[in-house]
Amino acid sequence: MARIKNVDLPDNKRIEVALTYIHGIGRKLSKNILTKLNINLDKKVKELSDEEVTMIRKELDNYLLEGDLRREVSMNIKTKMEIGSYQGIRHRKGLPVRGQSTRRNARTRKGKGKTVANKKK
Repeated sequence: MARIKNVDLPDNKRIEVALTYIHGIGRKLSKNILTKLNINLDKKVKELSDEEVTMIRKELDNYLLEGDLRREVSMNIKTKMEIGSYQGIRHRKGLPVRGQSTRRNARTRKGKGKTVANKKK
């Protein structure tokens, strides 16, 4: 089992897919890195040699990944909250940030629905 950026990559997956287990790497970036290093995309993680793993590690040092990326994103959110921007206020209230409707949906951000009693006429 290869360990890159403190993430255990699954042995039986193709290296192209296994790299996406690292936060900040998607399929496109994974494919670009592997083609740059001339590593076959269909190779399984357990078939990689030690030299190939070290090449991947060195290449990934050029990118902002895992803990550093998570820290930067959370710092950006905190900054928006401190300066009182619209997005910061939405983060503070726990509402959708990017303009989504909240009348009926938005349950991911708002949580479980609260029942409101009907007003008698």
